[in-house]
Amino acid sequence: MKIICPHCGQRYSVAEERIKHFGSHVIFPCPSCKNKIEINLADQPPAPSERPLQPQQCATGDELIKMILGSVKDLPAMPQVAERARQILADKNCSFSMIARVIETDQAIAAKVLKLANSAFYSVMGTVTSIQHAAMVLGTKTLYQVLQIACAASVLSARLSGYGHNSGDLWRHSLAVAACSRAIAKRRNPTIIDNAFSAGLLHDCGKLILDRYLEARSEAFQKCLVQEKKKVFEAERILLGVDHAHIAAYVCEKWQIPKQLFTAIQYHHTPSLLQVHELAFIVHLANAVMHVPDISTLKDMADIEAEPEAIKFLGLDINQIALVWQESSDYVSKTIGSL
Repeated sequence: MKIICPHCGQRYSVAEERIKHFGSHVIFPCPSCKNKIEINLADQPPAPSERPLQPQQCATGDELIKMILGSVKDLPAMPQVAERARQILADKNCSFSMIARVIETDQAIAAKVLKLANSAFYSVMGTVTSIQHAAMVLGTKTLYQVLQIACAASVLSARLSGYGHNSGDLWRHSLAVAACSRAIAKRRNPTIIDNAFSAGLLHDCGKLILDRYLEARSEAFQKCLVQEKKKVFEAERILLGVDHAHIAAYVCEKWQIPKQLFTAIQYHHTPSLLQVHELAFIVHLANAVMHVPDISTLKDMADIEAEPEAIKFLGLDINQIALVWQESSDYVSKTIGSL
């Protein structure tokens, strides 16, 4: 029988007879995330041959799109501490103690923030012993980025079988694009560094919704990608009538992400449709750059799978992009290692 951890999304195949040996109600720790998995055999679904088609398998057209949009409400909420912290930081009179009190309301997130603050990446002298101390040594803007990372890690780490992503794959790529977006913004327009990081971090969150629908159409999805050479977002549109970038806008609304980030996230695959949108161009290029496994294999900017309009507008050459890629890759490795 198939067992899915409700916490990390990891899947396991276990002989039903082995489970029954311990009774009809079994609780055991997930080998991956160590959280408890609870199984009640009386609630298990029938065998595949007896199982009826699920709604996500048989719905089509407008009915399917309506079902997908309705699924957004089922997505776990982004930890509320992130939104409350953002609101407080918008006040120029906010204090270190005010932001600390908000973060400390979620002990799990606070623990991750402290762990990151004490990592070698932030080069903090001495040990950071409290959230207020972290705010003082990092500054509120850097602290908020650390908070975003800690919060996003809790919702973007799930396994996405429909896309063929293992646990942590989406999280690692999202963090890479966030770092790369920030690095590009730093060179192009430093005033939007924070927005670039946030938009990059959440650009693929729509995949959390579409995964189950693609898993129900796995054969057709693979045919689109492998035989027809379609890009992921193109295959999504063919099979589902909508792509993960557009669904991400609905997810961001649920998570109360500022509206100025919606457009960049929604059009991160096709920013030229907006004519000129600096933040969308940045996230688009960052996404393309961080899909390159080895930047040394590229000879010029034409080798990057990004829209020419974005490349021209941002004005970076291949040497600058190589530095951005390396900087972002190092950031991901150190950050993931710290968590």
